[in-house]
Amino acid sequence: MSARPEISVVIPTRGRPGPLAVAVRSALVQTGAPAFEIVVVDNDVSPSAKAAVEALASGPVEVRYVHEARPGVAHARNTGMATARGDRIAFLDDDEEAPVGWLAELARVADQTGADVTFGPVRGRAPESVGRHRAYLETFFSRSGPDVSGPIETYYGCGNSLIRRAALPHPTEPFDPIRNLIGGEDDLLFGRMQAAGARFAWAAEAWVHEDPVPARLNLTYTLRRAFAYGQGPSSHCAAKSPPDWPGVAGWMAVGLVQAAIHGPVGLIKYAVGAPGAADSLDRAARGLGKTFWGGPMKIAFYGPRSESYAR
Repeated sequence: MSARPEISVVIPTRGRPGPLAVAVRSALVQTGAPAFEIVVVDNDVSPSAKAAVEALASGPVEVRYVHEARPGVAHARNTGMATARGDRIAFLDDDEEAPVGWLAELARVADQTGADVTFGPVRGRAPESVGRHRAYLETFFSRSGPDVSGPIETYYGCGNSLIRRAALPHPTEPFDPIRNLIGGEDDLLFGRMQAAGARFAWAAEAWVHEDPVPARLNLTYTLRRAFAYGQGPSSHCAAKSPPDWPGVAGWMAVGLVQAAIHGPVGLIKYAVGAPGAADSLDRAARGLGKTFWGGPMKIAFYGPRSESYAR
């Protein structure tokens, strides 16, 4: 076993050896970063990614493979945390590709700010063949933030982040399995960390590309996803101890207004082929998610029937 790395780059995956190889290769060529390893967590029922990972596991950077057969994104992330040897964990999605200075920039901003979690931008890419909604789709699969690096008051998703292990509520199982199939396990964790006083930072130059699978580059998928994203604020209030029911009611009311305003506009724009239809429908779907957030309305995006653990 090589010397203990300072950072572990964890890449959860399921059934996507091609895109996974792109993500792993981009992590292998990082320059200027502290000593790091790569941990690939294969969350398929069978170890479908093992051969692809082993083919890449040669060279100065150690690539470690672990098979987590229990379905669920929280299980996959927790297994990555338990396998990782670094004091800091960088998460990279299996449909993301990082430029060579990505990890060094994440680490630099984290060191400069003293942040417990540092986030970077995500630049979505979609082929021209997707048609009239291409701009919306690229924006949907992107993540933007401040123009300059520094401390921030909010938090983002786990993909393209650097987490200080000592700041976590649990060093190896910080992600709640209650979110295994529906996602949002990272939002739940970072919300709890924020309540406990964790510090967040934004690394404006630590960007990665995201290349969604073709099956996701359509309104059917993104509007379902927007609905699930909309459920986040209401679900987060309900998950507090004790539950914040006034907060839930407030978000549900906001959602109703949002859906009432943007839904009709989006439908009319879509019917006549006007620009901005997808954006209006997206806002309406998020509004509906805030209102219909519990029980059977939860949508499973992860687990045995999902395509991957890309967010």
